[in-house]
Amino acid sequence: MRLAFAECVLDTETRRLLCGGEPVHLTLKAYELLLALLEARPRALSKGELRAQLWPDTHVLEANLPNVVAEAREAVGDDARQPRFIRTVHGFGYAFCGEAVEQAADGTGESPGAQPGTGRYVYRLAWEGGLVALAEGEYLLGRHPHSVVPMDRDTVSRRHARLRITGGEAVLEDLGSRNGTFVRGERLEGPARLADGDEFRVGSVSVTFRVSLTQTEGETRDA
Repeated sequence: MRLAFAECVLDTETRRLLCGGEPVHLTLKAYELLLALLEARPRALSKGELRAQLWPDTHVLEANLPNVVAEAREAVGDDARQPRFIRTVHGFGYAFCGEAVEQAADGTGESPGAQPGTGRYVYRLAWEGGLVALAEGEYLLGRHPHSVVPMDRDTVSRRHARLRITGGEAVLEDLGSRNGTFVRGERLEGPARLADGDEFRVGSVSVTFRVSLTQTEGETRDA
C-alpha cells in the first residue's frame, strides 16, 4: 500500500518516501516512525509505544526518539511549532495530525491528483453548492481547507467528520464536532454506513451520498 498525505507518499512496498514525486532519503528508524504514526492516525502513540516499535528489546537514550522525529519532520517539510503532519503530544508522545489516504500499489485510490471514478464505482457528494465526484479513499469534512466539500458555516467544526469510501459504500464518522453529524435524522454515536441516496448532515450542511456502477460494469444506476 501507499499512504498519501499532501504532496508526499509513503510506499510500504518499496519502503520509500516520495515528496512532489521525488524520492526523499529516510533512515530506517525515521521510516518506521512515520509508518507507525500514519497507521495509528489519529491516535497518539506514547513514547514508550514508539520506542518499543523502533528499538524492540533494546535500551536507548531518551534523546533518540526526538532525534528520529526531527528527521521525519524535516523529510516531509514539517514544522514542530506549526505541525501539518507530526504533532507533539506534550508529556505523552506523538500523533499524525494531517489527512492521509491509502492507495493501492498501482496508485489507485484517493490522493492529490487521483482521478474520481477510477475502478468499478463512481462516487459523488451532492450538496447545495453543487456536486463533487470522488475516488475511493478517505476524506475530511468540515471548515478545514482540505475539506472535500466547502463548509464555511458557524455550525460546522474545522475537522467535523471523516468519510471513508470503498466497495460501493461509504462509512461516515463524527470527529468530536460541537454540533454533531446526523444520518437519517439521528446524531452519530459511532461510524455509520452510507448507501446510494443516503442523506447526512454535517452541522447545518446537508449532503447526499451517491454511488453508481461504471459503464464498463454493466447497467449503471441513476446517479
